[in-house]
Amino acid sequence: MPRYRHLSVAIPMLAESANLPSLLQQLCNQTCQDFTLYVCVNNEEGGYGYDDNQTTLHLLRSYSQFPIVIIDRSSTGQGWTGKRKGVGWARKILFDRILSDHDENEIVVSLDADTDFDNNYFDTLLHTLNLHNQSNALCVPYYHPLSGDPLLDRPLLRYECYMRHYLIQLLRIGNPYAFTALGSAMVFPLWAYKKVGGITPLQGGEDFYLMQKFAKTGRIELLLSTPANSSPVTVRPQGRPSLRVPFGTGPAIASGMAEMDNRYPFYSPQAFDAVKATYDTFPDLYLHDLPTPMSPFLCQQLDTNDLWSPLRRNFRTPQHFIHACAERVDGLRILQFLKNNPSFRLTPDALPVNFLSDPIPQLDNYRNLLFAEEMNLRKKNSFLSIQ
Repeated sequence: MPRYRHLSVAIPMLAESANLPSLLQQLCNQTCQDFTLYVCVNNEEGGYGYDDNQTTLHLLRSYSQFPIVIIDRSSTGQGWTGKRKGVGWARKILFDRILSDHDENEIVVSLDADTDFDNNYFDTLLHTLNLHNQSNALCVPYYHPLSGDPLLDRPLLRYECYMRHYLIQLLRIGNPYAFTALGSAMVFPLWAYKKVGGITPLQGGEDFYLMQKFAKTGRIELLLSTPANSSPVTVRPQGRPSLRVPFGTGPAIASGMAEMDNRYPFYSPQAFDAVKATYDTFPDLYLHDLPTPMSPFLCQQLDTNDLWSPLRRNFRTPQHFIHACAERVDGLRILQFLKNNPSFRLTPDALPVNFLSDPIPQLDNYRNLLFAEEMNLRKKNSFLSIQ
């Protein structure tokens, strides 16, 4: 198996000149300097971010501490036009350029310009992937620093707790789609990127779909390998309001607290137990049809009354059949199933904190409790794989 030695750091940038000095300094401080920075500076032709992006391009072109490959999708005549635009296309252009420049044993580190990381981050990534060199990807733990502004920190904590609660429940039931996909927290070798056919560029969610491809075709590591008793390695993206994408941390913060309970509900443990019960039925479904908790939803969603017999015909061994079932009932289907049933939602008074009225330190303490529980479950379920 390959010995990974070099990293390509892929960062899309739109109006990030204020964050650039800190980012460059953190890259300079890395204990591992075997990396190349790839940047796609982008905006719609003549649109938002153009002036700031020109400052970014000037700073990058004058920097010489380490290799930088600049992809200019900002300057006049180079900006996005038509439907091919946004962060999804920027990431695709970056990943595909790295693919053209390196062999398949190159490691791609997907980051954002507003993200902090420790000086040993790159060394830890290489160490982890060399220990687990058959893994498709790393799903790096994340942690949003607070800004000190309650109007931003309250929705940030509400959204992050929603994401952590969701992941904790998937980890608890041992689901193969138990990952949180953030563009600033993905790492993968090029051979795995080629294997899944690359990234599908979208206006939002492209990171989720790429990680889901990795989950369907191999193993995802959930924990970075560090010396015993050392603190967990995380990336720390800024929690800032943004409407550049339709969903995610930025839009959640921008919309404030008004729509949180509707758009990002906490789901009951019993809802995830229904998902587990469905997965537990897959081996028996190889022999004959059985009802599962998710069957009515799946029949409606997939517009069929025959969910399993086509899979039996196409996948002739129990192992391949079970894998096909898990591919069909994937992370997107699980989320849709939960959203489809209002009874699965926990009411706000069922939570241990009140996100509307409790002090920020109390909400932060709840976030930290969830983070600790998530990290413990990551240790117990240190990788994801469809059996």
